[in-house]
Amino acid sequence: MRRSWWKVLCIILLAYTIIGGLLLPVPRQFILNETVRNLYYHVPMWFTMILLFSYSFYYALRYLRTGNMEYDVKGVSMINAGLLFSVLGMVTGMEWAKYTWGEPWSNDPKQLASALCMLIYFAYIILRGGIKDEEKRAKISAVYNVFAFALMIPLLFVLPRMVDSLHPGNGGNPGFNAYDLDNNMRKVFYPAVLGWYLLGVWIATLQSRINLLQLKKENSF
Repeated sequence: MRRSWWKVLCIILLAYTIIGGLLLPVPRQFILNETVRNLYYHVPMWFTMILLFSYSFYYALRYLRTGNMEYDVKGVSMINAGLLFSVLGMVTGMEWAKYTWGEPWSNDPKQLASALCMLIYFAYIILRGGIKDEEKRAKISAVYNVFAFALMIPLLFVLPRMVDSLHPGNGGNPGFNAYDLDNNMRKVFYPAVLGWYLLGVWIATLQSRINLLQLKKENSF
């Protein structure tokens, strides 16, 4: 039970996020209106993706340093979970854009950069699937992971800020902190970020445990 406290916390936070996100009042902002509630889902999804990819980058470095296959398994599990949240983040973002920008896809610089980042990590999964030798696959994918993470930083945090963008906080647009986000929204947003992040770690942990058991079973024969 002591090891599972964060899982219980995850369930509580997500339940609170869903219920509070739907029922608590939100500021009446021009154009956004009720769609501002998507802030509790869309933004934490991207935060979770970035954190999971960061964990995967850490495990890639650990594998390259030690050659321990356990780090390779944990790294790919983090990327798989991160890709799940990247898809959820993209879908919720497109749904939000449909009602606020008039169309789900407007070739906004941040949309394009996010899509390119997703493709880079999907290519990582395809690369792993094409290499049969375990050690060679782990080493090549770890090196690829390092470069993928190095590309993710400018794609998501640097390049979109250098051009005009519809996204808040980019291209001269004010960030959400400049809007009238009242305490009701803050009470939901911060728990939502933590809750979705814990869910991402939970999913990645489950997959890595399953893959490690399979790896040990294969090596025992």
